[in-house]
Amino acid sequence: MSDAKSDSVFTSKADYQQTKLGHFQEQLDRWIVAPFSILIDDYRGRVGIIIVTVYLLMGTIGPMFIPVPTSNMGPRLIQPFENPNFLLGTDAQGRGLLALMVHATPSMLKMMIAGALFGNFMGTALGVIAGYKGGTVDKAIMTVSDTIGSIPGLPLLLIIVAIVEPRNPFVVGIILNIQGLFGASRGLRAQVLPLVDEEHVEASRAMGKSTSGILVTEILPHLLPYIFIGFLGGMTGIITASVGLYFLGVLPFTTLNWGVVLNSAYQSAGALYTPEAAHWLIVPLVTITGLTFGLTMLAQAFDQVFNPRVRSRHLGRKQAGEDAADDEVDVQTAQEQTGMRV
Repeated sequence: MSDAKSDSVFTSKADYQQTKLGHFQEQLDRWIVAPFSILIDDYRGRVGIIIVTVYLLMGTIGPMFIPVPTSNMGPRLIQPFENPNFLLGTDAQGRGLLALMVHATPSMLKMMIAGALFGNFMGTALGVIAGYKGGTVDKAIMTVSDTIGSIPGLPLLLIIVAIVEPRNPFVVGIILNIQGLFGASRGLRAQVLPLVDEEHVEASRAMGKSTSGILVTEILPHLLPYIFIGFLGGMTGIITASVGLYFLGVLPFTTLNWGVVLNSAYQSAGALYTPEAAHWLIVPLVTITGLTFGLTMLAQAFDQVFNPRVRSRHLGRKQAGEDAADDEVDVQTAQEQTGMRV
């Protein structure tokens, strides 16, 4: 009887048992190693990573090494690369443009991260709930989204800024991405609707799984490409919106910002018409364009990261490499054994 039980299919054991370390390595390769490898293989990913890393260093450790820009810290309107102490030149007040760019980067990064996180989190929550629940909940959320989304962006921002008068970069970033929040919710809702009727979602619902559990484990993994690329797109939108509003003088000049530098160049020196002050306008424009370009390249590269065909090819190449390594080890072992016999 014991032998019969041991041979039963209900008591048989799998030939392969995965350890906790093996499971961790598998998840690490799936979520970190494989995406990073695909990102590095794409030239757009390499360029995007390099550019974004430069700006991150500017915003984190840059202010520790570059002195705070002050008036009369150098001669007025020095041209770029003319003075080694002021590589990018100076403005009409004698402030170094490199120092202005570096010390304006931290507040810009705060606005970008806060606004993109807020817009993505709220947009994802509203879109997923509306698409999964349907009915009255869907109609209510979409009615609010469409109503706010139909308001022209600039007038809405002007009204909110006039009421709130934001001075904190985190608050500014959240305000700038309010309309993007509702646009993201509608886009994600459209992606959730076909997923609701998928077999794995129906099976989880039939097994009595909670709504939050179904949304987190069955719905959200399919939305990661849209969420992440929307996050990078939201950061790009916040850059252009903040610079534009600071340039127009709508947002209070409480912190250094590239838009404030543009405003000063245009208002104080007429940089559009004065060749001697043209660099005062060009330097912040190049800085803004560089960060926007880096985020755009990174978003295009992440489109490949989330492509299932590209991921399967990467895993196939990795498996082929592992098999070849195993075959080589087997051949060396066989040769060693043969030599020992001789």
